[in-house]
Amino acid sequence: MKLHQLREQRTAKVAAMKDLVDVAAAAGRDLTADESTKFDALKAEERSLSAQIERAEFLADAERRSAGTPISDNATADFDRLASSVSVVKVIRAQMEGRSLDGAEAEYAKEAERRTGRKAQGIFVPMGALETRANTTTSATDLVGTDHRADQYIGPLRDRLLARSLGVRVLSGLQGDVSIPKFGTGLTTGWVAEGGAVPEGNMTFDAVTLTPRHVGGKTEMSRQLIQQSAPAIEQLVRDDLAYLIAKQIDSALIYGGGANEPVGVLNTAGIQTANLATLTWANVLGMLEKAEIANVDAVNWLTNPAAKTKLASTLKEAGLPGYLLENGRMADLPLYSTNQVLSDSNGTPVILGDWSQVLLGIWSEIDILVNPYAEPAYTRGGVQVRAMATCDIALRYPEAFVVATDLSA
Repeated sequence: MKLHQLREQRTAKVAAMKDLVDVAAAAGRDLTADESTKFDALKAEERSLSAQIERAEFLADAERRSAGTPISDNATADFDRLASSVSVVKVIRAQMEGRSLDGAEAEYAKEAERRTGRKAQGIFVPMGALETRANTTTSATDLVGTDHRADQYIGPLRDRLLARSLGVRVLSGLQGDVSIPKFGTGLTTGWVAEGGAVPEGNMTFDAVTLTPRHVGGKTEMSRQLIQQSAPAIEQLVRDDLAYLIAKQIDSALIYGGGANEPVGVLNTAGIQTANLATLTWANVLGMLEKAEIANVDAVNWLTNPAAKTKLASTLKEAGLPGYLLENGRMADLPLYSTNQVLSDSNGTPVILGDWSQVLLGIWSEIDILVNPYAEPAYTRGGVQVRAMATCDIALRYPEAFVVATDLSA
């Protein structure tokens, strides 16, 4: 029997057991003798199927390893499609009820463990959840009710998460520390007289390294919220967990450098600096010039909403039409803004650069662990859910960024 058929049968057995318990609970009684016999029979069948599934999974994994089968483009596409089918709510519910995963969630968790080479503390769910802009709720009563429209839920306003979507290079499936060789200096050449010695020089090399760093957060969810199966609630749970991780990674890509944090763009040694304290068209063009001198193809600007407003309201030249920022572009390059870029007493950062020169290394997918006994969630009948990921950030060429931190907005 095929693996997916075994899993479908086990799911059916679990559902049948749950139906027996639900019927008895609805009637306010315990299981009858006949129901207990059926439940025990289903329980034995579920355990037998679980054992068969475990053996089949072991053999399939062993066959892949012994054959040395590489991860093909088709395998990667299949894995991506599998990731899109994972339900975070089902993962949390399974941990709450103390039962094994099945379906797409089980397949994804197994494959993620195989690819990363490590056992999850909780259960792996796709890192792709980070791409979703988050909305959250604080109580199940805000979402469920006789006449309540959960699909029309109005979530809080969040900071725009942009850094990762600007073109950062993502290296996934990492295991050990990463060292990427990098060109340092080249040979020396020059014109010489007849019979003269040519210049002598040696090539040197450097390296860009990535080391696992951990980011995480936790949230409390009510039991009723997690038990709901509405797609709208599934999306809210996914969004909340995603935002906990995504905001931290987004901030680290821009800043970083704090305790236990990766080092982001603004705190990386070697980035180019510029001056916009005197906001003129010439100074804007000066930033582009610095990028070109360093052989960098700058592709966009990044700042915050206040600085964006300042740029859009400043003329290129007094008395003549034309603003520094028009139609979302400055010097013919798109400008993005987010509250993740912070202003301070020195001014507001304006970042010009090529974000494809930033490496985001990922060792671990989002690892979800449910704790139904943590206080004060336990007292309220809820559960505490922790989400963690392991990643690091490095710049291939720091000079790919030209930064002015003194714009008065």
